[in-house]
Amino acid sequence: QVQLVDSGGGLVQPGGSLRLSCAASGFTLDYYVIGWFRQVPGKEREGVSAIVISDGHTYYANSFKGRFTISSDKNKNMVYLQMNDLKPDDTAVYYCARAPGRIGIPPKVALYDVWGQGTQVTVSS
Repeated sequence: QVQLVDSGGGLVQPGGSLRLSCAASGFTLDYYVIGWFRQVPGKEREGVSAIVISDGHTYYANSFKGRFTISSDKNKNMVYLQMNDLKPDDTAVYYCARAPGRIGIPPKVALYDVWGQGTQVTVSS
């Protein structure tokens, strides 16, 4: 069964850090781009970052450059999103998703075919 399971969200104070995890199963990670998206109620889902698993090429939307880092561990079929210096505006549900080949960069929702269930990140004092 093709599946992505994202986890690692929680409540964190402004300036704090979280690491999100995306566990892939049922397919070979090497042939895909894995992206991270986020969504707040009433707004469209937006692309945060993406990684080409085969060669490690990464993309970050401007708002996240220097604060977020995407990485993968092919041996464990895992993709991570390290989030530092979190701000209240980062509060959202975060999703990982896959896109075939290299078409998922930059990350656009319509290009991704399998999605995790989402993990809530809340940044608040």
